[in-house]
Amino acid sequence: MKTLIYDPFAGISGDMHIGAMIDLGVPREYLLDALRSLPVEQWSITFEKEQRKGITGTRALVSIAGDPEHAHEHAHHEHHEHHEHHEHREHHEHHEHHEHHEHEHRTIGDIRKIFAASSLSEQVQELAMRIFTVVAAAEAKVHDKPIDQVHFHEVGALDSILDIAAAAIALDYLKPERIISTPVELGGGFVDCAHGRIPVPAPATVEILTGRPVKTGAVQCETATPTGAAILAAVVDEFTSSPVFTAERVGYGVGTRDTKIPNVLRVYWAETEDDQESVEALMIECTIDDMNPEFYPAVQEQLWAAGVKDLWMTPVMMKKGRPGTLLSVMTTSGQRAAVREILFTQTTTAGVREYEVKQYMLERTFEKVETRYGEVTVKRLMYQGREVSAKPEYEDVRRLAQKHQLPVKVIYEAIGR
Repeated sequence: MKTLIYDPFAGISGDMHIGAMIDLGVPREYLLDALRSLPVEQWSITFEKEQRKGITGTRALVSIAGDPEHAHEHAHHEHHEHHEHHEHREHHEHHEHHEHHEHEHRTIGDIRKIFAASSLSEQVQELAMRIFTVVAAAEAKVHDKPIDQVHFHEVGALDSILDIAAAAIALDYLKPERIISTPVELGGGFVDCAHGRIPVPAPATVEILTGRPVKTGAVQCETATPTGAAILAAVVDEFTSSPVFTAERVGYGVGTRDTKIPNVLRVYWAETEDDQESVEALMIECTIDDMNPEFYPAVQEQLWAAGVKDLWMTPVMMKKGRPGTLLSVMTTSGQRAAVREILFTQTTTAGVREYEVKQYMLERTFEKVETRYGEVTVKRLMYQGREVSAKPEYEDVRRLAQKHQLPVKVIYEAIGR
């Protein structure tokens, strides 16, 4: 099974994640072309090859026009004495001028509008919003306010919009069948932010990684930022200190600092043995017959932010002939408390049911297929080494249908020819 493995032994930030994805093999121009569709202010990204303690990787620097003091996520936390020599540099700039809306702060609604106005696929937009929702839910809890009233400061600035969009674009390009992470190093000491001097890890980072294995104290500075933590919380299927895998390639995303440990995010593209192997999961359910249905989207948003694996709603007939909804949440034992809290505080349910389940996943492969209308990704499901089904990615089909102004079924038919 094609698996993406994060090894954040020195933490993770948004810019380290971009560098790691590029170093792993995501094409630079593919990433930059997708980012250019965002209707945001002028920006540029510089990619550099740098070393940290003898480990060479890719460093990604995001700069925003008109903000000479701008530095990435945590760059203001510490002065950097030096960088080891640059072996290679590429500079890509985006100079298009979009209509500029000046926001000192942005809400999650503003972020959603930015993504919706882009040409990013629905899958990429959905993943990017999942990551932002994780951050928003953590900030909402820390500041004791509704999620839609959270005003993003450092984590909601334009650089983090680019960071999170880039993460979603890269992960959609790689399409791993499984994502694993080792425990996250959080660092230590104190850090300055918009609210003053706060301990490391920052409260939002603590909330985001609640229920996930972490480490602290490797260095006395912030190593995991809210943006970096949110990427892991939103996409990782399993945290383990001892993953078993066969690495095919490795990438390093270089951070801003030069600390006593290599300031890099290591990622592996690997093969894991998981053809139909079972994965432990936890089902949490409740039935509801007295809640305004307009509340369900907000509840779903909160659950996704908590890092659940899947969720769905089923119409059911309840006692006394009342129509109701069965809300089913598939998650892990580490998120049990967070899911219970959301269901008890955000819905009208009086009780929940829990039971352990096993997931059996088929091996998946992805293949680029050329048609007379353009390229389409086809997903193939394998059972004991043989193909049992194949299906084109709907977003590719929809994109070509819109481009050629044809019915979706015509594109589907062309794939088989």
